[in-house]
Amino acid sequence: MKLERTYAGIPEEYASSHKSKVVLIPVAYDGTSTWGKGADKGPDAFLQASENMELYDIETDSEVYKEGIYLTETLDGFDSPESMVEMVHKVVRDYLNRNKLVTIVGGEHSVSIGAIRAFAESYEGLTVLQIDAHADLREEYNGSKYNHACALHEASQNTNLVQVGIRSMDKMETSVMNKDNVFFAHEMVTDDFWMDNVLDAMTENVYITFDLDALDPSILPATGTPEPGGLFWYETLEFLKRVFEECNVVGFDIVELCPNPEDRASDFLAAKLYYKMLSYKYNSQDSEEVEYLDGQHESFEKFDGTKEEYDER
Repeated sequence: MKLERTYAGIPEEYASSHKSKVVLIPVAYDGTSTWGKGADKGPDAFLQASENMELYDIETDSEVYKEGIYLTETLDGFDSPESMVEMVHKVVRDYLNRNKLVTIVGGEHSVSIGAIRAFAESYEGLTVLQIDAHADLREEYNGSKYNHACALHEASQNTNLVQVGIRSMDKMETSVMNKDNVFFAHEMVTDDFWMDNVLDAMTENVYITFDLDALDPSILPATGTPEPGGLFWYETLEFLKRVFEECNVVGFDIVELCPNPEDRASDFLAAKLYYKMLSYKYNSQDSEEVEYLDGQHESFEKFDGTKEEYDER
């Protein structure tokens, strides 16, 4: 059966649900945003940009799409925040049970609630790494606990939540926040060791939720609530690369792209960010332990010889 659309236009041999290691779930939802509207258009803009992206990653010398990336149907048409969270939770849990690397593109940040819930059920002692401008820790907002301003409240109660890049919040959120696990943007800018400290705060298994407003609006203005003073491209990549190398990233989402027809650069950045994260995931995995016939393990990086000699062993 021919697929109607594949992620980034990749050949169908790398896009089947059965063979692909990665599942990408677009969630077109913008039901609770309070200022800039349009996050429900984010997944389609992301996918269009992905189709115009080079698929060879120079830094990792890889073509990660060959690991297999299955693009699901877009989840949309929700009649309430509760029904959206329930559906995302159900779909994510289903693919986790199939041993897929589950990734999500939103949509406003509330789409992460159901996803994180499914991952927390699957991984004991899970760390949720939130990269974001906003704390998103309100228990309820505008009559719903599934508002985008509440996106990480549940995670703060039942996971090891680590928050990076925070620079906007309500005072009441300080009563919920674990300040030992919060890395405020104004402190990060003068701390040469903030990446080390973030990594020290995390457990082995990590789920990343990446709100694009974590980035400085000079490089990504097309988001619902842009905040000055954000992260820049190469420091973000340096940090993510270390996370993927030093932790077991079990899944991730990218949310809050509000596309602007006059600014395709933001769409392309989101597309590139997703592909870089996948490239780091499988590049770090390839450099980890490999199993020999005798059951011993060794990293190629620790082997004193050529790759050809290593492969012959």
